[in-house]
Amino acid sequence: MAALSISLAFSVDSLKPSQSTKFGFSSSSPRYPLLYSCRSHRSNLRFAFPPSSVSTATETGEEATKPTGSYAFLEESFRTGRFLSNDELEKLKTLEGFAYFQELESGSMWVRVMRHEEMDSTVHLLAESFGESMLLPSGYQSVLRFLVKQYLIERREVLPHAVTLVGFFRKKVDGFSDDGEEAVMAGTVEVCLDKRGANASPPSPTPPKESPYICNMTVKEDLRRRGIGWHLLKASEELISQISPSKDVYLHCRMVDEAPFNMYKKAGYEVVKTDTVLVLLMLQRRKHLMRKKLPLCTTPTVEMVGSDNELTSSANV
Repeated sequence: MAALSISLAFSVDSLKPSQSTKFGFSSSSPRYPLLYSCRSHRSNLRFAFPPSSVSTATETGEEATKPTGSYAFLEESFRTGRFLSNDELEKLKTLEGFAYFQELESGSMWVRVMRHEEMDSTVHLLAESFGESMLLPSGYQSVLRFLVKQYLIERREVLPHAVTLVGFFRKKVDGFSDDGEEAVMAGTVEVCLDKRGANASPPSPTPPKESPYICNMTVKEDLRRRGIGWHLLKASEELISQISPSKDVYLHCRMVDEAPFNMYKKAGYEVVKTDTVLVLLMLQRRKHLMRKKLPLCTTPTVEMVGSDNELTSSANV
């Protein structure tokens, strides 16, 4: 895709052929890349929200044994010297307790907010996917990881106005979930929740800064086509429903990315604006700005069921 300049600035939406992994990478500074995508498959769906003093439920194995009553996010905010309003404190507690669980045909997965000690793993996942989509030589990986880590550090400082979610996957053995099987980080997605969490330099077409915005979604290469991308999207929507007063959710999709576009359409997103051909002069591909109006959330636990036959026509992300 685009070349890497000495100033470490990226132009990501080049005119190269579409790759198997594309994802949106937005930033508070133009020096970071802009990437776009989502990958998914789907099956039966279930959300769960445990009390805020617990990070995950029993499905997560070792994760369930780690209490978070001290609110790690709250402690990090105090270390930066930030003054938090009562509303911000409540949102931090909600983020601390957020968890989304799903049984898939090939295993089980859960999604929660990225912890500080998981940043390096998240950086590696994003940099690997970004490098793949740009066809960059492996020698650029260290530069990519540096830029991505700086970006994640900056974005973490705006909690609870924007948040990075991470998804974990544990595969089934002989058709049954194996609690002894090690869970692996399978994907990640970023959610901007309000104006204070919005990116200073968003990609075009520009979404409303006061509305939630989903970006930077990617799934580990060897775990694609299992429904993980779809459920990262659903987990993002569920978090937005719980924490944001705005129910209009926005995301970008490149015009050439037919599979992600079909997935977003299946999820209820509609195109509200499309780039003009002038963006081609900036060596960027044209993008759709898509929007979905989320239903009002009246209960902390929701179940949605859909057959595999209904979902096979969507993107294998």
